[in-house]
Amino acid sequence: MGKVLARYPGGREWLASALGWSAAALVTATFCWLLGDILWHGLPHVSWTFVTASPRDAGREGGIGPILVSSMLILGVCLGVSLPIGVGTAVLLAEFTTDDSLFGRLIRRSLDTLAGVPSIVFGLFGNAFFCKTLGLGFSILSGGLTLACMVLPILIRSTEEGFRAVPSGYRLSAAALGLSRTTTLFHLLLPAAVPGLLVGLVLGVGRAIAETAALIFTSGYVDRMPESLLDSGRALSLHIFDLSMNVSGGDAHAYASALVLVVLLLAINGTASWLAEHLLHRRIVTV
Repeated sequence: MGKVLARYPGGREWLASALGWSAAALVTATFCWLLGDILWHGLPHVSWTFVTASPRDAGREGGIGPILVSSMLILGVCLGVSLPIGVGTAVLLAEFTTDDSLFGRLIRRSLDTLAGVPSIVFGLFGNAFFCKTLGLGFSILSGGLTLACMVLPILIRSTEEGFRAVPSGYRLSAAALGLSRTTTLFHLLLPAAVPGLLVGLVLGVGRAIAETAALIFTSGYVDRMPESLLDSGRALSLHIFDLSMNVSGGDAHAYASALVLVVLLLAINGTASWLAEHLLHRRIVTV
């Protein structure tokens, strides 16, 4: 095989292209198969009543209205905490520390390690710290704070790479014009780093909204409509797990809930992609 590729130089490029397209086709086929299976079993059970009604008979009847509200509140707490901390830490690492700084290396190594920690470990940490030590109990607030801890490593590293991808000419031009570091950061560097921020945001939201293990120990199982962030609330992913594993005859509503979750993820990803293109277009037009 090696002699044939050496005789025909274009063969290596053709083989690499074929392998790349094959991998992409395999991933696409797997996604289409999973989506088709969810659509086939879940679409007949999805309706406006299913989306807005409360679950009955352990989830076999009714809908997922309170569960959707709890999921959105948990996600809102997660993003409300992780976004300012993540962006601030990314600015610190990218703009105020050097590559050979001991502090920067320790922070990056810690973030890379945390990104690979299993979610159930975060759940146990959240239960011990947020639920018991801080006295928040099984609540939406505990679940959202735990998910924020999970999302932060991905968000920080992606945003940092977004800042580092900004050409150094931007900083030099701003310094030549006499702009302060704060003005340069907010009006020049941050808009240019938005694509990296959105990549981390999409990855973080995808992990957070589909999380199950961490929320078992923090947000709880209660499927009623929450009245505050200190109420227990069942996330959509946890509802799917409960229906499919613990409730006899709950497969139909588990598929329908999974379809709603997939649509929600696709909507969030599509919105983030559109927002990134819109912001980039505005920046290019402005320049």
